[in-house]
Amino acid sequence: MKVIEGESDFTVPAAGKACKTWYKVTGDLTSGRRPLVAVHGGPGVNHGYLLILSDLTKAHSIPLVVYDQIGTGNSTHLPEKMGDVGFWTEQLFLDELDNLLAALGIQDNYDLLGHSWGGMLGSRHAALQPAGLKHLVLASTPAAMELWVKSQNALRAKLPQDIIDVLDKHEKDGTTDSQEYRDAVGVFYSRHLCTINPLPEPIAEGFSWIQKDPTVYLTMNGPSEFDITGPLKDWSMLQDAHKIKVPTLVLNGRFDEAQDPVVAPFFNEISRVKWVTFAESSHMLHWEERERYMSIVGHFLLDYAGGI
Repeated sequence: MKVIEGESDFTVPAAGKACKTWYKVTGDLTSGRRPLVAVHGGPGVNHGYLLILSDLTKAHSIPLVVYDQIGTGNSTHLPEKMGDVGFWTEQLFLDELDNLLAALGIQDNYDLLGHSWGGMLGSRHAALQPAGLKHLVLASTPAAMELWVKSQNALRAKLPQDIIDVLDKHEKDGTTDSQEYRDAVGVFYSRHLCTINPLPEPIAEGFSWIQKDPTVYLTMNGPSEFDITGPLKDWSMLQDAHKIKVPTLVLNGRFDEAQDPVVAPFFNEISRVKWVTFAESSHMLHWEERERYMSIVGHFLLDYAGGI
């Protein structure tokens, strides 16, 4: 398959320096087939764990666009903006997405798949009703962070008591950067982030970017999934989900951090929508039930017109 990599200039006056968004395209954007733009989670991981979506390129000739959001991966890093909540805003990432679509010349005809935080961004983008967006996939995406936190706490309460004690201790002491705390979080992740053991390298690499440069994650989110102190703690689509008018596919897993109540508002509020829950998956559906995932998403992108 044809693969190209590039960088798109991204003007951010408040950054104080030139910024670029790195991207990769698998397939041919000039083929006549509508491209799929995949938006990664985090915030602060990178694109790598979404390259598996090139299965759709192989099967259906759907061009795949992945990119690293500003602040992570191969795009411009701004560690000097640590803690600057006025800089790291949802609007910054919406502007970056619009800029990339225009730079690639696909702004008039594209589909969008967002995973986790990427789906949060994608849902807001869709609610603005851009003319070129034709289909939306929200994979393990919370409709509101208050629902996400409630889900995390409910799942956390089912962990072994010794793991809960470690989490509680380090959060109380403010030592969430300790290895013991990370190991305890790892137990949670093995149940609700990705059940594949060992963790696939692209997923592990994505999370390593939060360690390499935690600027975006710590500023917008906070120390962990359980301790959200950044501005994302108040993020919500509950009042705006009904503004999404394109056919939408909502996905989550039985063991997902995004449990059913977390994603249900999208199903309840979007007029043209389908919802599929994967019985054997947690947060990484596209890895854990790869074949079924690609079949469902491929069929939706090619055939679904929102008639139910």
